[in-house]
Amino acid sequence: MAIKLGMLLVFFAVMVGIGLYCRRHASDVNGFVLGGRSVGPWLTAFAYGTSYFSAVVFVGYAGQFGWKYGVAATWAGIGNAILGSLLAWAVLGRRTRIITQHLDSATMPEFFGKRFGSRSLKIAASAITFLFLIPYTASLYNGLSRLFGMAFDIDYAVCVMVMAVLTGVYVIAGGYMATAINDFIQGIIMIVGIVAVIAAVLNSQGGFMAALDGLARVSDPAASSTPGVFASFFGPDPLNLLGVVLLTSLGTWGLPQMVQKFYAIKSETAVHKGMIISTVFALIVAGGCYFLGGFGRLFSDQVDVAADGYDSIIPTMLSGLPDVLIAIVVILVLSASMSTLSSLVLASSSTLTLDFLKDNFVKDMKEKTQVLIMRVLIVIFIAISVVIAIVQYRSNVTFIAQLMGISWGALAGAFLAPFLYGLYWKKATKAGCWASFLFSVVVMLANMLAPQLFPAVLRSSINAGAFCMLAGLVIVPVVSLVTPKPDRKLVDDAFSCYDQKVLVRQREALGDGE
Repeated sequence: MAIKLGMLLVFFAVMVGIGLYCRRHASDVNGFVLGGRSVGPWLTAFAYGTSYFSAVVFVGYAGQFGWKYGVAATWAGIGNAILGSLLAWAVLGRRTRIITQHLDSATMPEFFGKRFGSRSLKIAASAITFLFLIPYTASLYNGLSRLFGMAFDIDYAVCVMVMAVLTGVYVIAGGYMATAINDFIQGIIMIVGIVAVIAAVLNSQGGFMAALDGLARVSDPAASSTPGVFASFFGPDPLNLLGVVLLTSLGTWGLPQMVQKFYAIKSETAVHKGMIISTVFALIVAGGCYFLGGFGRLFSDQVDVAADGYDSIIPTMLSGLPDVLIAIVVILVLSASMSTLSSLVLASSSTLTLDFLKDNFVKDMKEKTQVLIMRVLIVIFIAISVVIAIVQYRSNVTFIAQLMGISWGALAGAFLAPFLYGLYWKKATKAGCWASFLFSVVVMLANMLAPQLFPAVLRSSINAGAFCMLAGLVIVPVVSLVTPKPDRKLVDDAFSCYDQKVLVRQREALGDGE
């Protein structure tokens, strides 16, 4: 117990210390929200990765999908690395950085408002962001409950409040820069932790080959009648596994707290380096989490999924580890959760302040007032999420993966297509954006409240969210082509930033001459 508490206290002290150290970077809106747009590749890549993967992935998704698909669940981690990190950086990173600076937008809703010339679009995007980040935030806390109960026997409400307060302190004090530096440290902890845990769990089953052999002998007629299916390449249900891969990978392209990382990156070189670093990070952390969860059925004699739910699988797998490893696991999950929580509350507070309150309710809001309001909103947002998390835990409303699926589905489904087409296609219209917003919000709310109305394959919030994202990629161009064309001057002004000539070093680009 002394080892566990000692490691926790050191971890918390470092996080808060960095927040206080970074106060000078958070004196204005640009510094508080974007770190002055001067964040290097390592900090940005780790901020992206740690915001991507939280306790939801480690405890909820890894346990649930590892149980359902066996080692084939590792495909979700590979998809997160290739589609959710590598391609996201390659397709969105550079253009997002250039156009958002040109339009002077610090948030995704502000980008929509300026790119499409619509204040109502900005307000709607702000409301969607705030409302659907709440269930995601509540799910972060839930991933900690069983692990802390296993390691410390501490009441869940106390655990939630301590984590929320400490995260709030360093975000409020240091803003984005404090979040980015802490994300870097937390990312290193996550990498070391997941590698150590995988090695320990497989060793407890006699090594990798013995564990794989044991998994091949597991049978579950309810999942599949094929022998050895849980140790196979694609698992018992490739179609639903594809839905998981799409939602958890393509979804990052439309999540405000993820895309906002590209706003802050420093330079062209930083984009390329960050892309590689982020991909490797995702491959280790996400691939490792799902790979570990794939062996969950080897512990079926210790866990009762019907009674305790999927969220009990990973904690059960870890319960027999040495105290030092359990302490590392707890700090790993805390790191994952706090990094994502800090990103979410910063995104939501900046969105409400800059896109909803400023100019709409408070005219000519001063810079210091904006930063102050954002700090106050961070406190309010964290408080709301804590209350929801505790109420949800006490009433046992739903599983972690369902909460996250609803949030990701609504946000990514609403924003992915409008943002992507807004970056690349001049003919995209605000009507196309509205159609994407409304379609995804209505579908995900209906899926949450009346899943029986959907065909069997779409009753899962995971599959429904993936469907909304793919549907948006069709809805936006179709609606844009049949509605009035956007203002030519507005569009040309937005895209003019891509045509500006800049001087670069000879080693970075060849000249036109012979």
